[in-house]
Parts: sequence; structure tokens; C-alpha cells
Amino acid sequence: MNAFRTMLLLSALTALFMGLGYTLGGSGGAIIALVVAAGMNLFTYWNADKIVLRMHNAREVDAASAPLLHGLVRELAMRGGLPMPRVYLIDSQHPNAFATGRNPANAAVAATTGLLRILDRDEVAAVMAHELAHVKNRDTLVMTMTATIAGAISMLANFGLFFRSGNGNQNIVALLLAVIVAPFAAMLVQLAISRTREYGADRGGAEIHGNPRALASALAKLSDAAGRIPNPVAERNPAAAALYVVPGLSRRGDSMFSTHPATENRIAALEAMAGELGLHSPPPLADEARERTVRLSALDPLGRRD
Repeated sequence: MNAFRTMLLLSALTALFMGLGYTLGGSGGAIIALVVAAGMNLFTYWNADKIVLRMHNAREVDAASAPLLHGLVRELAMRGGLPMPRVYLIDSQHPNAFATGRNPANAAVAATTGLLRILDRDEVAAVMAHELAHVKNRDTLVMTMTATIAGAISMLANFGLFFRSGNGNQNIVALLLAVIVAPFAAMLVQLAISRTREYGADRGGAEIHGNPRALASALAKLSDAAGRIPNPVAERNPAAAALYVVPGLSRRGDSMFSTHPATENRIAALEAMAGELGLHSPPPLADEARERTVRLSALDPLGRRD
């Protein structure tokens, strides 16, 4: 059902783009808009991971440079029946994480050093499981493509302010629709996709990890810290805010203007899921995670020993 809804929303964005092109340039403008939308989708399909990772100056890590983080992701990927994704670290005090890539075979997960400093091992594992659930559900590609098209709609609408056609007042209504309604509608579609997908990733991540309460605890800590610590990337590129496990900008609530559901609603859903499953503590992870639970920062944010 979520996949069907997402396809409808993506179709709506493409239709908005074509409608805006028609308003500004007639049938020829609509055709050009369709071609541009197809080109953007194709480019984004092959380059989504590179676009997002470069935006965050993320650096790839491996079992040697970040054994603890890399080991957690490896174990969780095995649990979820997923190929091992590339693992990236972002040097940022802002605590957050995201996943990107066009499909599970070409996926990447990233976490900030700020996230590793405030969460314990089980909470980090729960967040990484949430991101792997996005990969498994193929949300990563959809979100990047949606952000690209939504941004293009706003850009084209602004373009129409300076290069509008028509005689006198004949095109005034169409112009208002082009420069006001279309960007607003595109924003709503983008936000609707993000909120829908977050609930699915919360549940899928809790299933991969084994205990919904670990993710609930992580969300509470991240939401509080992320609201206080600036995120320069999201401030420069607001569309990036929809990619993170918690909002990348300090906006609260659960309205149509929010990129994410309210954290308290997500936590309530996870608590209900934990009650249904009768789980109170997560099963131990293999390998490194069999060791006692400690804060990652007790050793090093990457798990390296001196």
C-alpha cells in the first residue's frame, strides 16, 4: 500500500511539473517539462548516493577504521537479509543518520560523530536498523527523486515570474497558480512521502534490531539534541531534512508541514509494537555486540582503542 501511495505521489509531482510547464509555455512547455522531469529522474537514479554523500562531506569507513560501527551494520544487514551497504561517517556535532542509494545492492548508510557520542551501542544499532529498513523498502531513491522534482517545480515557478507570457490579465490566474500553488503543492507531496515512510522504517528497523524500545530511546535522545545543535547542511539545503532519522531542522509537531511525524507519536507506536511482541530487552547482536553494552564514546566514537 505504501509503495502504491508513493507512486501516486511521485506521479502527482510529475503532473505538477508538466502543468506548470504548460502554464508557462503551452503544450510545448508541458513537453519540455516532461523531458526535464524524466532526465532528472534518470540522473538521480544513478547518482542519488553520490549527491547526498558529497553534500555532507561524508567519508567511507571500514572494519579497520571504524570496527564497532561497521560491525553493527554488518550484523544488522545480515539480520535483515540485505547486502552489506557502504558505511560512512560525517564529522558533525549534529546527531543524525540517513541512508541513500538507488537499491539495496548500491546502498550506503551514514551517521554523524555527534550521534555516536550521545547514544549507547543498542541505540546506535537501532538507528542503523531504521536506516537499513529504508534501504529494504527502497525509500532512499524515492525520497531523493521527490526532493529533486519538488525543487525543480519551485525553480520553474520562480522562472515564470520573470518570463511569463500572455496578454494583460488573461494569464493572471494561471500565473498565480504557477508561482504560488504549484510550489506549495509540491512541498506538501514531498512532506507526505517523508512522513509515511518514517513510520514504515521505524517498524521495519525495530523488527531487524529485535526491540522497538531501543529505537524509541534513541529517537528521544536524538530529537532533543538535534533540536538544539545546528545542522549547516539542512540549513543550506532544506530538502535534505527529510532524509534524516529525526528532523534535520528544529521544527516540531506533526502537521502537514513537518518532514517527519512528531517524535512522541513515533515513540508511542514503537512502545505499542514492543507491547504486542512482549519484548523488553533486545536479543544480543553477534560478534562485537556480545560484549557488554557501553557508550561508544567510552572508547572512541568509532570503536577504536588507543
